[in-house]
Amino acid sequence: MRKIVVPAFVTLDGIIQSPGSADEDTSHGFTGGGWFWPYADEATDAMDELFDQPFELLLGRRTYDVFASFWPRVEADSPLRATADRFNAATKHVATHRPDSLDWSGSRALGPDAVGAVRALRQGNGSTLLAQGSSELVQQLLAAELVDELILIVVPILLGSGKRLFDGRTRPTRFHMASSRSSSKGNVVSHYVRAGGMQTASTAT
Repeated sequence: MRKIVVPAFVTLDGIIQSPGSADEDTSHGFTGGGWFWPYADEATDAMDELFDQPFELLLGRRTYDVFASFWPRVEADSPLRATADRFNAATKHVATHRPDSLDWSGSRALGPDAVGAVRALRQGNGSTLLAQGSSELVQQLLAAELVDELILIVVPILLGSGKRLFDGRTRPTRFHMASSRSSSKGNVVSHYVRAGGMQTASTAT
């Protein structure tokens, strides 16, 4: 069985929508896109470390479209070229109602039961499955208790509105903090590993 890992840039109030650019995801009238870049620093090493290992991507359709319009077009002399090569070579499993329009190399539709398809992938053999962006898909995976690890880069800002990493579908779950560190611009990078069901005062020992 392989792991499902959710790496995410997230604000103090849990927003993950559109960290990279103003037009990345403007749904529901969101106007705060690009909020991560004023805080960009060595915290992004956590993402680079993930991408240095074999991986496949789990993507919602909106994130897929953003990635597919960017990564294949990275110039050969760009500092992002090594990451682009990894993304372009990786298998992409996509939650979409338009499977015929997946034209980025290595893309595969998850089918009508996206959660069931991801569950089957997790039970098989292969590389780690990274759920990038894709808040709706991530929330479905959390609701189905399929997320094994969270790698959160928490940025010291409040946005007040936007798509959140966790919503009302999230199941009570314990995670073990495997590591945590702060960065020069105040980001906190924390790695959490799933540790089982929720404990309460009456069950904790």
